[in-house]
Amino acid sequence: MGLHNLTPAKGSTKSKRRIARGQGSGYGGTSTRGHKGAKSRSGWSKKRNFEGGQMPLQMRLPKRGFKNINRVEYVAINVARLQEIHEKFGLSTIDHASLYSNGIIKKGDKIKVLGNGDISAKVTVSAHACSESAKSKIEGVGGSINLV
Repeated sequence: MGLHNLTPAKGSTKSKRRIARGQGSGYGGTSTRGHKGAKSRSGWSKKRNFEGGQMPLQMRLPKRGFKNINRVEYVAINVARLQEIHEKFGLSTIDHASLYSNGIIKKGDKIKVLGNGDISAKVTVSAHACSESAKSKIEGVGGSINLV
């Protein structure tokens, strides 16, 4: 046996239909596409969400909502949480880098300090925003807050 006489097993392959090669092929004329209509034309492709000419669902439903592109999203950290961070990690300076390195916030997050809870530790806090109550509590125990 040689490479020149190897053939596929009998019945494992079908002969290819030669479509649009004249009437004698049996697949000439309309070339298995039927008569007229968009599907019979060359270049036809079904558009996504096409419902046969019926008004598509996404156009039938009402538009709702509004997304403000100028909104600034902050990660809220309460004064009580600052006390916990000071006790757990022993930080006297709490800023974006220290919070990120300890896995409390993500890299692109902005921090806002809020005044819920109590603090007894003297800490220096760097944040993007701060509430008045949080500022008074931090400065009341001898700490300071810097807005970045």
